[in-house]
Amino acid sequence: MILTILENPIVRLYINLIGWALLGFILGKKLPASTSKYLGQFLYWIGVPLGIIAFMRGVDISGYIWISPIAGWVAILVGAIFARFWMELEISDERIKAIASGMVDPRHVKPDQPIPETAWTQPTQGSFLLAMMVGNTSYLGFPVVLSLIGPEYFLWAVLYNTLATSPGLHGIGYMISANYGNNPLAQRRKNPLQIIFGNPALWSFGFGFFFRHVPLPGLAENALRTSAWSIVTLAIIMIGIQLSQLGKLQKFSQALICLAIKMIVVPLVVGTGLMFFGVTGLPRLAIVLQMAMPPSIATVIYAIAYGLDKDLSVATVALGSVGLLMTIPMWLWLFAP
Repeated sequence: MILTILENPIVRLYINLIGWALLGFILGKKLPASTSKYLGQFLYWIGVPLGIIAFMRGVDISGYIWISPIAGWVAILVGAIFARFWMELEISDERIKAIASGMVDPRHVKPDQPIPETAWTQPTQGSFLLAMMVGNTSYLGFPVVLSLIGPEYFLWAVLYNTLATSPGLHGIGYMISANYGNNPLAQRRKNPLQIIFGNPALWSFGFGFFFRHVPLPGLAENALRTSAWSIVTLAIIMIGIQLSQLGKLQKFSQALICLAIKMIVVPLVVGTGLMFFGVTGLPRLAIVLQMAMPPSIATVIYAIAYGLDKDLSVATVALGSVGLLMTIPMWLWLFAP
């Protein structure tokens, strides 16, 4: 009975996610703070690119696989629309309450003017949009897709991350951070295009594409695959380390609304829409799982660098990482073939 339960893919996934992340959380409290930085650099430059090459081995690339990054951009757009609409409703509600209470003279309030002491400052709006838009589609999304769907459709997840999430973060995310932050001059020396095309995951995808059918000795093939799965484990441990360093959680209500848009509304709307374009079954599930990932730790880094709302960014990353355990069964129930 126990062995049968342990053979269930979602049970194995939860054991790995919780177990390795918990180990990382404990290590994060014991190891120097720089550990996460160096581990992240290793995974960014070596680990994840190697994993992409390994899991692309023998993968068949069908014609409509390119809808994966397109769906990623649609998800960013749909999420931004929902987020913008919600923030406008909240700001309007605050303005009405402020006027009704006599805090603000309605004769001196313009329609687009924020009210004093608003909960939706510019930095907060920037963090809300950024967290809604950028999911953890590599360090967390890759293990989830590999565990629940398998290497056969891993490439769908890779394309989503490499051609949608990464350009979205360093392109649109850069503009949001610079326009909404209190420190818009921070790190503006870097060109977003240089960051996007300098991403090693993009280059490893190109290499893996041409390398995927090149025969290797059995020992080398096994070593490459073993290394790739070890990197997946290391990525989960790093997430635990990063969570241990986030700090105190605040702004729960705003974070929960953001996560509801990011992790439930957008995957449900876009995932259902994919059906009308002939994308169903496991390919659609791979895309939906990527859409439903919690906000990336990069949103906290951007919040610090550009003067956005760090408290909101921290809350969305931490709560979203825990909330993922509750939303995965829903997506399997709705979209698994």
